Amino acid sequence: MGPKHSRKSALTSNHWGTYRVYTHNGKVSALEGFEKDPDPSPIGQGILDTLNGPLRIYKPMVRKGWLESHPENSGVKRGEDEFIEVPWSRAIELVSGELDRVRNQYGNEAIYGGSYGWASAGRFHHAPSQLKRFLNTMGGFTNSVNSYSYAAAEVTLPYVLGDFHSMVNGATSWEVLKDHCELFVAFGGVPIRNGQVTNGGVGRHVQKQGILAAAANGLNIINVGPIRSDVLTEANAEWYAIHPGSDVALLLGIAHSLHVDGLVDQWFLSTYTTGFDEFLEYLIGSNDGQPKSATWAAEKTGLTAASIRALALEMASKRTMISVSWSLTRQDNGEQPYWAAITVAAMLGQLGTPGGGIGFGYSAINAIGANYRGIPAASLPQGINPVKRFIPVARVADMLLQPGETFEYNGTTGTYPDIALVYWAGGNPFHHHQDLVRLSRAWQKPETVIVHEWCWNANARHADIVLPVATPLERNDIAGSSRDPFLIYMQKAIEPVGESMTDHQIFSRLAKIMGVEEAFTEKRDESAWLKALYDETREKAKAKSIDLPTFEDFTARGWFESSSPEEPQVFLKHFRDDPLRNPLSTPSGKIEIYSQRVADFQYEECPGFPFWSEPKEWAGRRTSKYQLHLISNQPKNKLHSQLDHGGQSRKSKINGREPVVIHPKDAEERGIGDRDLVRIYSPRGSCLCTAVVSDDVLQGVLQLSTGSWYDPPARNDLNVSCLHSNPNVLTRDEGTSRLAQGPSALSCLVDIEVYRGKIPSVNVFTPPVIRKFS
Repeated sequence: MGPKHSRKSALTSNHWGTYRVYTHNGKVSALEGFEKDPDPSPIGQGILDTLNGPLRIYKPMVRKGWLESHPENSGVKRGEDEFIEVPWSRAIELVSGELDRVRNQYGNEAIYGGSYGWASAGRFHHAPSQLKRFLNTMGGFTNSVNSYSYAAAEVTLPYVLGDFHSMVNGATSWEVLKDHCELFVAFGGVPIRNGQVTNGGVGRHVQKQGILAAAANGLNIINVGPIRSDVLTEANAEWYAIHPGSDVALLLGIAHSLHVDGLVDQWFLSTYTTGFDEFLEYLIGSNDGQPKSATWAAEKTGLTAASIRALALEMASKRTMISVSWSLTRQDNGEQPYWAAITVAAMLGQLGTPGGGIGFGYSAINAIGANYRGIPAASLPQGINPVKRFIPVARVADMLLQPGETFEYNGTTGTYPDIALVYWAGGNPFHHHQDLVRLSRAWQKPETVIVHEWCWNANARHADIVLPVATPLERNDIAGSSRDPFLIYMQKAIEPVGESMTDHQIFSRLAKIMGVEEAFTEKRDESAWLKALYDETREKAKAKSIDLPTFEDFTARGWFESSSPEEPQVFLKHFRDDPLRNPLSTPSGKIEIYSQRVADFQYEECPGFPFWSEPKEWAGRRTSKYQLHLISNQPKNKLHSQLDHGGQSRKSKINGREPVVIHPKDAEERGIGDRDLVRIYSPRGSCLCTAVVSDDVLQGVLQLSTGSWYDPPARNDLNVSCLHSNPNVLTRDEGTSRLAQGPSALSCLVDIEVYRGKIPSVNVFTPPVIRKFS
């Protein structure tokens, strides 16, 4: 017989979905998909065996070496040390003392509060917001800008289309695509595994149903990329297996074919765009002697020139949607794929039509292409940061290793501050950052690292002070997002495990001892804050003709769903209908194929129009030592690295490690068999995986999902940088370009071999040594 459960009485929500919670004897015993969700994600099941597991952090912890030698930090390094349990009173005293010492000795800009990540779906218990609100009440901190997900697009789209978020969220719905689109050209695929999540929460999953309904209605899908399974098999997509990093070359080849074959919609270009003539000079080779023809593009993509010309003709003759995945931005020159795709869509003249044009990230998250009226949920106010210093989000290791050096970003020049204290709450830099060996070295530089965590991942192990936090199941909150039609009351299912506190409780105690309690709490506890945020949400929703119930009625029912829009969403419809009354927020009010503002920055790699610049690592620059291109994409069994220690993630590992997919010919050349333990290596580092031999990937490509917890070895003689399977020990820590300085993880050459040594254990699923406080 299975475990006993109480009746289902509470809802919880997270970025991967909403669930009914069952409890028994004060513990969570089961999760059941929300009744309004036809396709609940299995990711949520991964928390069941972790809430009370051996990797839970039950009490405040302090690194032994930090206690003994602070602030010199001599001796055992972060990531290798033992920890000492301390009472909460002592932990609060240590944290407040360090914050005071650092801001008095160095100034507030020496505090980096760059907390970044998908920590919680709740509007109140959003860890980065709690941290930044607290730090702002005590004088501010050095912050970061943009996102690891799509930093290059965040910076580029405002120059081309006038805005970023409204353009991404405004994607034409799957409902419209089903009825009107004939050809769906998916650069980077439509990865349903990514569509399980939406930041802020998911009430109903729609991506799988959306693409399959469209395909069943006759939509022809072309999957452009090196991985066949990036589009569901049932959708019967045609696979254009191009070399990773060559998307811009293919788009330019398509654009050139449209031009020479007279297939360009000149009326659309003259009415809705500016700058095409400047781009055309580059496209036909007037300024560099190289036409970006189909023949030129074929050499770079691995396709034939005939197939590129045929694709251009098909796109011009059918109602065509161009989809560009978020992953395309995470490579060298990641600013260019979106710019080039927008230009091709403009040349086709279908932007603003039902089923035609462009979409940014179908199935990158559940919300893209969903037909919904999002609820404008209120967020915890963060206050004003008096410190104006910032860094591009992916330049954190540069900042720690190179204080005082300058960086170029988006037309400006900044200087890296000298960081003495890192405060992290929510997210895991040892998941989303690149070149983790370098990051580990950089992480030794600050005098103090403070972390809020609930489990012993690499983020906690590399901290000096670890404060245990409650999970979403252990607190009350409200989940909601402008990207989802549901508002969910997240009722606390169990009491916080061990001595865990919420982030708000921790910061409230710190604020009290530091003399800023009233500024931080505004004399409100959790329940008062939830009521205030809901009332604000209700007012905002009313302005959008969404009638929310009272707070009491909402919490009693547990959820609210907004009605569907009267007309399904069509991207840029209003702009196309009347560009004078509905101009874009660009200087011209039009689509800027050429941006004078970007051109004035005088970045050689980003001249102000769609531009091909050869990636530093890709198929065109293979060496004798590194022959394979690594694609480190999102996992299907967890969100980023969250719950990697849970049963849902661990059951998909093979022999305890993440599978790496390798083409049969590449495997044969290296003597690799299916399920062999293999070592992948690059100039940055190496990790261990289990080989899966399959023609699901293009020859010359490896596919290894991100999310395995970073597990550096204690000994140097094992010839590996991670005993586990974290691909970010392999990837490059360099910016996309000077325009956005985003992460470029997908421009990465590696190679692979059978691991011949004694197989080492994975250590990261065993907690560090913990001593009692004395």
